[in-house]
Amino acid sequence: MDLPSSNEELLKNLEKLIARTYEVEKEFIELKNILNGVIEFLPQALWVVDKNNEIIVQNSKAKEFDFIPSEGEIEVGSKHYLIQSSTIKDKKIISATDITEQKRNERLIAMGQMAAHLAHEIRNPIGSISILLSLLKNTCPANEIVDEMKSAVFRIERIIKSTLLFSKGLQLKIRDFAISEFEKELRESIKYYSHSKEIKFVFFLPNIKMKGDFDLLLLVLQNMIFNAIDAIEEDEKEEGIIEVLYESDKDFHIFNIYDSGKDFENKNILFEPFKSTKTKGNGLGLALSKEIIEAHKGKINLAENKKGFIIKIPKTI
Repeated sequence: MDLPSSNEELLKNLEKLIARTYEVEKEFIELKNILNGVIEFLPQALWVVDKNNEIIVQNSKAKEFDFIPSEGEIEVGSKHYLIQSSTIKDKKIISATDITEQKRNERLIAMGQMAAHLAHEIRNPIGSISILLSLLKNTCPANEIVDEMKSAVFRIERIIKSTLLFSKGLQLKIRDFAISEFEKELRESIKYYSHSKEIKFVFFLPNIKMKGDFDLLLLVLQNMIFNAIDAIEEDEKEEGIIEVLYESDKDFHIFNIYDSGKDFENKNILFEPFKSTKTKGNGLGLALSKEIIEAHKGKINLAENKKGFIIKIPKTI
């Protein structure tokens, strides 16, 4: 027997309602997946908790914590986080933002300001001592103690110069010069950098023209050589070799600086300022060298097959 037309209409409407319910459920699932994707995409760790502090939702970054943090700044392991929260009805949203880099930069700024102040205070008396030692050297040319004192003052003057350059920023003075000019200056500065072991210095710096800030690039090469001397001094072997070799390709002047000294203890912090694993290190040499090279639009990297560095300076600056 046929159902009354009103019942047929009711069934049709019910089918439509069920179909629409499935569509709404599908849309809800899609929306939920999008929301979960957005929550997961956020750079912060995120929790949503109820009034009993039970977790309703959290992203994978939040799972790295073994607790739900309170508002403020906290330190977890080697990282710093800013914790913020907001309440919507009876739900609480908590976020943890990684501010480790910001904290690091704040410390670097403070350390840089302090170092610059100390460098300014030390520079004038050290300059006076250097002049007096030069006069004393003229009077007593064979005095080994004076030579040691001049070597110590030279080291302090380098630290002061590096500190002031790092804190003030760089201003390049680009000019043409011959690459061979580096060798004379480097050999002269090596005389003032004391070392107890037998070290062979090998230079291949041909008479080829390049553009750049000669004084700053010389400072980079000096830093590399002095670091290499320190590495050889800290090594178990009683002798060593340092090589400064030039080559080029179509686009770059390339300087390869190798040494046979003690290997790098922590390659991850090599170019970080105020961090050093060396006994004599101040943590500025490589950081400043990197800054100088990058100011020339160049690159500095660890060598792959030997212990040392590869420096590339563009031929067109």
